[in-house]
Amino acid sequence: MSDVKKSLLYPLFQLLAWLGGHEVAVLLALGGIASGVWAFGALAARVMEGDTRAFDRMVLLALRRPGDFVPIGAPVLPEIARDLTALGGIAVIALLTAIVVGFLVLDGKKRMALFVCAALAGGFIVSTILKSVFLRPRPDLVPHIDYVSTSSFPSGHSMMSAIAYLTLGALLARSQEGKRLKAYFILVAALLAFVIGLSRVYLGVHWPTDVLAGWIAGVVWALLCWVAARWLQRRAELEPAAEHAPEM
Repeated sequence: MSDVKKSLLYPLFQLLAWLGGHEVAVLLALGGIASGVWAFGALAARVMEGDTRAFDRMVLLALRRPGDFVPIGAPVLPEIARDLTALGGIAVIALLTAIVVGFLVLDGKKRMALFVCAALAGGFIVSTILKSVFLRPRPDLVPHIDYVSTSSFPSGHSMMSAIAYLTLGALLARSQEGKRLKAYFILVAALLAFVIGLSRVYLGVHWPTDVLAGWIAGVVWALLCWVAARWLQRRAELEPAAEHAPEM
């Protein structure tokens, strides 16, 4: 063993040992955060320079009938889109968060409950700050089919749905041992964020690049919260994930 320590390969052995277990997931998350920050910055720069105007107009108009700007599809689709978009609204997310926080408190995980509140409240603050920085006007090509009162970039519904559902989905996934159940929770969370973002464009209240930026920012914040939770759990400042008996 002493010979190995003296060899030039020893630092590699140390690195491989450190990467063992869940450290690989942490490194992937950190890589995702860095990539997401870069992607958001690049997209924001192109939006502010007007480089995405043609793309935004093309997609928005593709969802409207030529001439009267009525949304394409069956007449019931706008109502369905409003129902879906409500899942990304503050009222629904706050209610869902309260339900999850109540469960965590009853389950004896008070610090985890506080962490969830801080994660979602922090995401809302970041979303509000970003909107106030960019101040992009809402689409004016088509009539809005939903009430809006803030600026357009990034989409708050897209960002908050990504934050809320991915964070809560990750919590549910960590409470399970089976890989299929873990994947199910994460996929459902991602699907919810996806359809909520699409509904914002269909309703004419966001440019497509607003939604894309919201998704990116939401995923970055959710990954940051996940890494922070793991770090706090290792320091015993946050309750660990529940342990389960092995699957039969």
